[in-house]
Amino acid sequence: MKKLGNTLYITTPEAYLSLEGETVVVQKEEGKALKLPLHNLEAIVCFNYPGVSPALMGACARRGIGLTFFRPSGRFLARVSGPVSGNLLLRKRQHQATAEPKTAVAIAASCLLGKVYNSRVVIERALRDHGLVVNRERLQNASAFLKASLPAIRDAADLETLRGLEGAAAKQYFRVFDELILHQKEAFRFTGRNRRPPRDRMNALLSFLYTLLTYEVASALEGVGLDPQIGFLHADRPGRPSLALDLVEELRPALADRLALSLVNRRQVNAKGFTLKESGGVLMDDKTRKTVLGAWQARKQEQITHPFLKERIPLGLLPHVQALLLARHLRGDLDAYPPFFWS
Repeated sequence: MKKLGNTLYITTPEAYLSLEGETVVVQKEEGKALKLPLHNLEAIVCFNYPGVSPALMGACARRGIGLTFFRPSGRFLARVSGPVSGNLLLRKRQHQATAEPKTAVAIAASCLLGKVYNSRVVIERALRDHGLVVNRERLQNASAFLKASLPAIRDAADLETLRGLEGAAAKQYFRVFDELILHQKEAFRFTGRNRRPPRDRMNALLSFLYTLLTYEVASALEGVGLDPQIGFLHADRPGRPSLALDLVEELRPALADRLALSLVNRRQVNAKGFTLKESGGVLMDDKTRKTVLGAWQARKQEQITHPFLKERIPLGLLPHVQALLLARHLRGDLDAYPPFFWS
């Protein structure tokens, strides 16, 4: 089992990273530097302008340390990776599977079953924990709709049907998402999912977390030898990590949605941490981004019992576990891909 290591987040825009022996050097100001051992790191995520030295890029690639670049605004730029891992036969089988309607539909349906089931868990937990202060009727209706969608997803015969069911389920889920916001409701009012750019604070928070999750899943897929670009549920597009997006669907209710709600409801973030741009988009400031990243790291350390493996693992290992299970299915070791069902 892969070990969940530390992730170094560089949130100071002016910082520059370099390599000194086996140490990462973070130069923030003239004469002031932070030094960290390279062997303790699983990933480095940069929100800085100057960037990273070529020597450090090479060291990260050789050691399998994820190195990802974002704009200070949170928009993804690029990811550095080393030689492709895994064997040619696995990737060849992945490409073949996408052209087999029965196989592609089965894998896509599994991802979607996980998404709808886990979205329902988010709603059911709100009903259980905050039943006296939420609109029970609206939430119960949405939960019932999601539950009724599961057999239809399981029995779907083609990808278009699955995508239609996914759209209907997502619409119902996000229609009641605002009911799950218990505090700071006006500041974080949610009227529907929007992005590119997000036009309200809650969508800005969700988009940021979804971006972090997507590129962790993409790294996990590459780590087991799969191609993050070749998906099943999401159509292939140049530059789009379609397979990563497939697996993100089942993971984001547990890893991202629940965290976003907790950050707002616990007042760990507030309206002052977001800026409305003239273009209509909303951006997080540096202080809020650091708060979110700290909460993201803490969330990844939380322990769960994986429903398929029956082992205790940190939540942060879920992308790696699901990527491994998918690879085992494509190799023929598992009859079907087992999605993650949150409990």
